[in-house]
Amino acid sequence: MRSSSSRNSLTEPDSATFREVLGRFATGVVAVTGLVDGQPAGLAVNSFASVSLVPPLVSFCVARTSRTWPLLRLAPRLCVSILGEDQRAVAARLAVSGHDKFRDLSWSAAPSGPPVLDGAIAWLECSIAAEHPAGDHDIVVARVHLLEISSISGPLVFYNGRYGRFAAGTPDD
Repeated sequence: MRSSSSRNSLTEPDSATFREVLGRFATGVVAVTGLVDGQPAGLAVNSFASVSLVPPLVSFCVARTSRTWPLLRLAPRLCVSILGEDQRAVAARLAVSGHDKFRDLSWSAAPSGPPVLDGAIAWLECSIAAEHPAGDHDIVVARVHLLEISSISGPLVFYNGRYGRFAAGTPDD
């Protein structure tokens, strides 16, 4: 049941309020990477989700203003690196525009070549299955071909505009 005070604060969703409300939903952070003309390219994403087990599909959203996505979509395979709690600097580096995002970033190649970021807690090698326009973003659905768990550390979490870490409770919580 809603309290009368919450009814008084109802508002139509302008961009700033919409972002603030959705910022109350904690998400994990991934890096989507690929090789473009033999050079690594990538971006940070916090709108990543599992879509299907059979076939194995994941999704992520990319802003239409991204300068990196038009390059990445040309790569035959992409890698989604699930970032660990100690990879805030990696996420911040890949979240900004620029062509030198991989300077000082350590990575190794997945079997078909896309960069797997060192320190990622898991990774998935994917190919684009579909793209769907959705407002100012595109929803990308990707088919998973290979995957691996790389580390047992906790995930990097994004909440209320800030990076943080997951604090596991007890099984009864």
